[in-house]
Amino acid sequence: MQRRNFIVAAGAAFLAGCNKISDSKWFEKLVDGAESWHRGLHRGLGMGRITMAPEFERADISPFFRGNGNQDIETDEYRAAQADGFANWRLEVTGLVDNPLSLSIDDIRALPQRTQITRHDCVEGWSAIGEWTGPQLSHLLEAAGVQAEANFVVFHCADFFTRGSGDNRRRVDYYESCDLDDAMHPQTIVAHLLNGEPLPVRNGAPLRMRLERQLGYKHAKYLTGIELVASLDDIEGGKGGYWEDVAGYQWYAGI
Repeated sequence: MQRRNFIVAAGAAFLAGCNKISDSKWFEKLVDGAESWHRGLHRGLGMGRITMAPEFERADISPFFRGNGNQDIETDEYRAAQADGFANWRLEVTGLVDNPLSLSIDDIRALPQRTQITRHDCVEGWSAIGEWTGPQLSHLLEAAGVQAEANFVVFHCADFFTRGSGDNRRRVDYYESCDLDDAMHPQTIVAHLLNGEPLPVRNGAPLRMRLERQLGYKHAKYLTGIELVASLDDIEGGKGGYWEDVAGYQWYAGI
């Protein structure tokens, strides 16, 4: 737990203070090297076993689980889906799989469920404990049949940001990704319940990812698609996630 606190605090301080040097080539190489070292160390600490993020008791649940980043989607499509109780929301599993899937919310609920009480650590320095319920991502991937060429899992989302100004304004959809090791981890779930209730809109209704061994920005909200790919190079900015592309966040954010 002390290790998690240190990494979260150090990461927040580091990102807050690196704006002026983040454009330099030597800084980019330094960050890339540190990320590889961090990932190797984090995996090495498991010493060949599955390492689990700490889980808590119901008495530890935070009285309010705040939202962060996008906390709503102001489009007609999302408003209609919300009004319909997300009954027609679909989660597509595509890419390098043998059997592409298109799952409804009822399909997600019908799968074997995992419930876990974990702490969400944000790169901004705040944390909250919540109880999450949903199927393990590994169950979906096993049903889809992951092909040998697949190395990464990309999470596509309904929320987006608008970048640029004037004639250069454009929509950039939020996305995230992880490797197959984190994708198959038992605590990586597609959550549809928070504290026993359907996800609030501010927390990513109707579906969001929980990658409990990584910082909060990796937990993609408003989930619409899961894509298996061999490489991240040709997806959006090529860094593996929205904040990685636009703000230089590390792709591997293990805690």
